[in-house]
Amino acid sequence: MSAPSSRRGSAVADDPEIVTDPSLPPVAVTDEQEREASRWTWPKIVLWVAIALLGGLAWVMLAIVRGETVNAIWFVFAAVCTYLIGYRFYSKVIERYITRPDDRRATPAEVRSDGKDYVPTDRRVLYGHHFAAIAGAGPLVGPVLAAQMGYLPGTIWIIVGVVLAGAVQDYTVLFFSMRRGGRTIGQMARQELGRIGGTAAIIASLLIMLIIVAILALVVVNALGESPWGVFSVAMTIPIALFMGVYLRYLRPGKVTEVSLIGFVLLMFAIVGGGWVAGTEWGQAIFHLDRTTIAVGIIIYGFIAAVLPVWLLLAPRDYLSTFMKIGVIVMLAGAIVLVRPEISVPAVTIFGENGLGPVFAGPLFPFLFVTIACGALSGFHALIASGTTPKLIEKEKQTRFIGYGGMLMESFVAIMALVAAVSIDQGIYFAMNASAAATGGTVEGAVAFVNSLGLTGVHLTPEMLTTTAANVGEESIVSRTGGAPTLALGLAHIMHQFLGGTALMAFWYHFAIMFEALFILTAVDAGTRVARFMLQDSIGAWVPKFRDVTWRPGVWICTAIMVAGWGTILILGVTDPLGGINTFFPLFGIANQLLAAIALAVVMAIVAKRGPSYVKWLWIIAVPMVFTAVITITASAYKIFSPVPAIGYWANNAKYRAAQAAGDGSLGTPEVVNAVIRNTAVQGTLSIIFVMLAIIVIIAASVVTIKAILAGGGENTEDAPVPSRRYAPAGLIPTKPERELEKQWEPILAEERRELRPPRALRGGGRG
Repeated sequence: MSAPSSRRGSAVADDPEIVTDPSLPPVAVTDEQEREASRWTWPKIVLWVAIALLGGLAWVMLAIVRGETVNAIWFVFAAVCTYLIGYRFYSKVIERYITRPDDRRATPAEVRSDGKDYVPTDRRVLYGHHFAAIAGAGPLVGPVLAAQMGYLPGTIWIIVGVVLAGAVQDYTVLFFSMRRGGRTIGQMARQELGRIGGTAAIIASLLIMLIIVAILALVVVNALGESPWGVFSVAMTIPIALFMGVYLRYLRPGKVTEVSLIGFVLLMFAIVGGGWVAGTEWGQAIFHLDRTTIAVGIIIYGFIAAVLPVWLLLAPRDYLSTFMKIGVIVMLAGAIVLVRPEISVPAVTIFGENGLGPVFAGPLFPFLFVTIACGALSGFHALIASGTTPKLIEKEKQTRFIGYGGMLMESFVAIMALVAAVSIDQGIYFAMNASAAATGGTVEGAVAFVNSLGLTGVHLTPEMLTTTAANVGEESIVSRTGGAPTLALGLAHIMHQFLGGTALMAFWYHFAIMFEALFILTAVDAGTRVARFMLQDSIGAWVPKFRDVTWRPGVWICTAIMVAGWGTILILGVTDPLGGINTFFPLFGIANQLLAAIALAVVMAIVAKRGPSYVKWLWIIAVPMVFTAVITITASAYKIFSPVPAIGYWANNAKYRAAQAAGDGSLGTPEVVNAVIRNTAVQGTLSIIFVMLAIIVIIAASVVTIKAILAGGGENTEDAPVPSRRYAPAGLIPTKPERELEKQWEPILAEERRELRPPRALRGGGRG
């Protein structure tokens, strides 16, 4: 079926009445059935009062009653209770007053179904795919680095920020992209904000996307470098995902639970088998790879994953990895509840007060927010929510479960990462996260440096570092920067108390390293595919043929261009003498948050154009947009103008240039000095470009928003509504009316699955 054309005209009041095929069962439950299913009863009231009281108690224990130590169990309760309340109530407000989904209306996956990019996908599989795609390095690395400022500021921002900002962005971008045929955030900006604002948004999103995907890939390379266990286990997820894709599409269509169990068993085999393979000579020979080789492999994989049909590799692989992601995080949360480790890190450390920490420099406001990044709010998510996911949604009401609910799960990952980081000894934490320049890369240097910080209650000894390294099977843990090793140590520290004791600490540590690599790699493949969509849309403005996602030459050309872009940055990071993470992560955090401000600004303009009944709820979008804009613009100003070399790019550039001109070798070898001069100049230039583009978009969106409010609405750029001819429940667990409607649709879906199956001979059932 061909794509519907966009409608332009008067303001959107409410969606027109959509008449579905009377020969089919209803494609949506009625409003009356929904109200009946959500009717308050005494058991429901008691349950939600209990959740509210438990959450309130947890916050009191974290923020007010805290003593010299605080029990980690309160982090779990505060997070889970707040998420439940936010999802049940706040996201419902957004659904009722801002998005207003209509399941009688067909989604792009149904209207444009092509078996490649537009594929109606089971909500459970899609939730896994979406979560796997958005949950990259940010929720793992950012909270670990931010732990140097104390546990309380990060906890508040991760939990409260996701409910009021991060999940709001993900949900609304996903919904409005779906209503526009799955258009990217840049293309929506061009439609809504005009040529100047739209062009700025497209350029910003393309450039920021290259930085983001390169950093995601770089974290994977650093985690898998010279680790045959990790390389084998992660590589095995690819053939497993291919098998699951074929199984679910042709062999046993619709059998999601069945293929889930098979995939889970195969994944566990890959993880356990990785340890066995790493202990063999042939395993070491094949899978013990240097970082440059792994980087080349990831670049090749990124191209292939972006051009294959989404059902064959991307969706099942991401769904498969979600088992491990969510499973490990839930297991860690359960271990915290049972072990109840005591946290001795202060609520706010001295580095949170003076902004001169050894992990990263800068005041708590704004650098805590841009360092935590994805765990609370992420612009990268807007690219996924307007890239692959809106092309796979079965029904409009599923956007709340997938968009808002998926982001809540990522926030929970961030909280678990923060707890893991603050659960280990503070001295060991700073020894691991301080740069090699500060510690000298030796145990003695790390001990001297950490003890010189003058932290209360911290007295690091050489034995503490050597014993910890031996327990996790590493030669050294000094200056293992980047966040991933610290998270792995924290997870091992908690899990060994829960299961296995000290003897299994090495297993848990390397299991966590592999888990992090798999966690992040799934965001690379989805990010590459989204980058391809973005470039196709952009080129399509001049060469319309490129907008046709079924035109394979356009797909291959755009994929190759984007992969070459982030691949070049990745190779530079891998070969950087100072370490790519140290070079690029600060820029990653600021750029990511600038993109979030751009996405929220576009959504604000869209909502304002929908008419007066929407404007009264515009604050739900405007408040996080303004807050994010202030954070990112302030952080950019610090990085561009600060005279402190540890904070400002150009100040650091000038410091190293002066040393180079004077022949001063105290800052490093000539190679290192040249690298710092080059990298700080690149970072400083990109920071100026990014912040200027973001300011242009925000101003353009504000002008459009004000005009729409004064005019009582604006032009409607949504695709023309098409009556739906399929049904699926809205959330993870169907309500009673949804289950009854599913029974009516089962014969039709069974016939559809039979039609999708290949001939019996192709399935091996023919007579020989």
